[in-house]
Amino acid sequence: MAQSSSPISAVAERYAGSLFELAQQANSVAKVEADLNSFEAMLEGSADLTRLIRSPVFSSEDQAKAIAAIADKAGITGLTGNFLRIVAKNRRLFAVPGMIKAFRQIAAEHRGEAAAEVTSAHALTAAQQTELKAALKSVAGKDVAITVTVDPSLLGGLVVKMGSRQIDTSLKTKLNSLKLALKEVG
Repeated sequence: MAQSSSPISAVAERYAGSLFELAQQANSVAKVEADLNSFEAMLEGSADLTRLIRSPVFSSEDQAKAIAAIADKAGITGLTGNFLRIVAKNRRLFAVPGMIKAFRQIAAEHRGEAAAEVTSAHALTAAQQTELKAALKSVAGKDVAITVTVDPSLLGGLVVKMGSRQIDTSLKTKLNSLKLALKEVG
């Protein structure tokens, strides 16, 4: 794995690496990945949960109790539930989004896949995702696991991040480029 310059990335990578090793030993990588995806979806859907993990105002005990209750209610048990509780007790909840991302990358590499983050202006259909995976496979030379997020501000098109590469075909970027070009002319 590449060295990161960000301390948060380094923390996230260490925790994700440890979680992956434990999941591999327990033969539950797919279950942990599914649980992490579930927690990430809850995080994206709740401003209060985001505030809980990012705010230094909450004590580690409060965060640990809240995370334990949320994990239990969501059915996130076993290794992933324990992992989230430990992260909360160690005051590292702020790095959970990075941990999830790093875990996905480690798991994809282990399966022989490349990981790609795709941001689109609207939700992609299953057929579009399959077509995108095929196109990315031809570029990467191996299967590609994609994570799709929706950002309506893109107006149209996609932003694909795969490793150190980024392909931005969004209408928003094209309009900004045109705006910049028009400013230079006038």
